Amino acid sequence: MKNHAQTMNERVSGVLLPVASLQSEFGIGSLGKEAYRFAQLLANAGQRLWQVLPLTICDFVNSPYASPSAFAGNHMLIDPTLLCDEGLLYKSELAKYSQVGFEQIDYEYAGGVKDKLLRLAYDRFQTRELPEDYTKFVSRESGWLNDFALFWALKLNFDNRPYWEWPDDAREKRSAVGKYTRVLLPEIGFVRFCQYYFDRQLQALRTKLNQLGILLVGDIPFYVAHDSTDVWAHPELFLLDSMSRPKLVAGVPPDFFSKTGQLWGNPIYDWAKMREDGFKWWMSRLARCGRLYDITRLDHFRAFDSYYTIPAGAQDAVNGKWRRGVGREFFDILKKRLPKLNLIAEDLGDVTRSVLALRDYAGLPGMKILQFAFDSDADNQFLPHNYTPDSVAYLGTHDNDTSAGWWHSLEDETRQKAADYLGIATFDGARQAVRRMMSALSASVADSVIFTMQDLRVEGSEKRINTPSTTGCWKYMVEPQAEDFVYLEKITRLYGRAPKHGDEAAEGKINDTNNHKMRGNVYEQFS
Repeated sequence: MKNHAQTMNERVSGVLLPVASLQSEFGIGSLGKEAYRFAQLLANAGQRLWQVLPLTICDFVNSPYASPSAFAGNHMLIDPTLLCDEGLLYKSELAKYSQVGFEQIDYEYAGGVKDKLLRLAYDRFQTRELPEDYTKFVSRESGWLNDFALFWALKLNFDNRPYWEWPDDAREKRSAVGKYTRVLLPEIGFVRFCQYYFDRQLQALRTKLNQLGILLVGDIPFYVAHDSTDVWAHPELFLLDSMSRPKLVAGVPPDFFSKTGQLWGNPIYDWAKMREDGFKWWMSRLARCGRLYDITRLDHFRAFDSYYTIPAGAQDAVNGKWRRGVGREFFDILKKRLPKLNLIAEDLGDVTRSVLALRDYAGLPGMKILQFAFDSDADNQFLPHNYTPDSVAYLGTHDNDTSAGWWHSLEDETRQKAADYLGIATFDGARQAVRRMMSALSASVADSVIFTMQDLRVEGSEKRINTPSTTGCWKYMVEPQAEDFVYLEKITRLYGRAPKHGDEAAEGKINDTNNHKMRGNVYEQFS
């Protein structure tokens, strides 16, 4: 079987769709039956990549890019049906809470239902002898799991208030461990149970994906949320004042997405402190990604070269300042510590030559976005004829408008350029435009191309996943059908991106023994 690095150097294609976006009767997609069904649709269409974005817990605006933990999995993605198969839930209990007809993710409903069902399952789990792999999981992940379980239990205990509003004896990790661990032990156990079953279901799904020859592509957000386990447990790693308030916050200056920039509000790392132990926290975080995904996209890669800081309390991101990042030193250590980690650099936005030089030094493929290609001349790096093989190409990502929506929004001059390049008329509809864009991308020399589910279905702006610097996003839900993949399969085979004959992984012929060995090797590599 080919390894992941070899696959990334072949001509492959795939689809971007968050697991949460898969239609489910519980209001949010899961790692269970709907994910297996989608995986089979991908395999039938000759796809080799499934990009899921971060699988971390979402923040208060439902974004997975500012999670309360950089390590914990999103327990809302656990499939209750699989728990039923193990006897931890009853069919009557699933029937009580399942509903049909969800047209978008319903976080409030899903959160309430999943909490009820998971607590029922945990009650029964406690009556059984602990599985051997549970003990191994808790031990292997203890570096982050113990902190997260206590933090999450404290959040519930203090009415979900941010940690800096907790009593003094809980705001500081050392005192909190001594006072609250025993008191909150039942809730701590529940949190560990949820993380165990998230991991268990994810690894089972990855085994199935591997049988189908599909690699799981995840994301690692560059920053973490202020109200997170990571900042609470490791305040020394962030630039905070004596009251745990950030001195500076993260964002990006005005750009294509926003005239006033993007004010993310995440605390800034104390890189000098992190350097003292060889970036141990970052290495642990990246190792965790190696245990979750086959390939990890480094979001906001440019911040490793230089990062934008904004004074705390600012109303927008206009008056920020660029600071020098950790650069080559970080990647030298990463190569030594985690040599088998497969990464993609998200090298978009206001990218300088030094950012691209760092990307090349690290040996990482970068990203190309076709929607960015038509606002200049023939030298535009996002035009397919300028791609290089070591690229991952998209029509648009989760932060862009859908391609159909983008086409409708173009000004006349830009639409004419795009139409001329794609060989269509300016008055052609969105379906024709999107299909030609897909063909141009698939025909390019980029080793990997990834289409969104909205590209396949030619859906409009109302179906976009996220609009940066706005709220009310991350609600896209879809029930993929075989007919959605007909054109994708056609161009995948036409342009040589389908699995080659005799590729046992892609044909689903790898036996279970080999798959269990592979999963074990993943833990050995990244533990």
